[in-house]
Amino acid sequence: MADLKDFAEKLVNLTVKEVNELAKILKDEYGIEPAAAVAAAGPAAGGGEEEAEVKTEFDVILKAAGDSKLAVVKLVKELTGLGLKEAKGIVDSAPAPIKEGISKDEAEGLKAALEEAGAEVELK
Repeated sequence: MADLKDFAEKLVNLTVKEVNELAKILKDEYGIEPAAAVAAAGPAAGGGEEEAEVKTEFDVILKAAGDSKLAVVKLVKELTGLGLKEAKGIVDSAPAPIKEGISKDEAEGLKAALEEAGAEVELK
């Protein structure tokens, strides 16, 4: 019983970084998705509110169209579902947000596609 209490004490005192590493190990090596445990353990770590926050929403910001402006306009049109005129307006007004409040995976996918088309992109 004392071993379990000691183990629980160690878990409660983990930093947010350590909790994230533990979550990665559990997922990669054991196939366990501990998302709820990560969220619950964050505030208990006592490292301050700033450290406990894990960014879950990202904004894709077009910084510059690059040399292939037409390709970037077409891609922005396709990715956003906007009309050609609206997509061109976004590209012309760079730096401008393409999509806001999206998941990290979606944001990284958009960034990769836009960079492949020649644009300069930033995630926030």
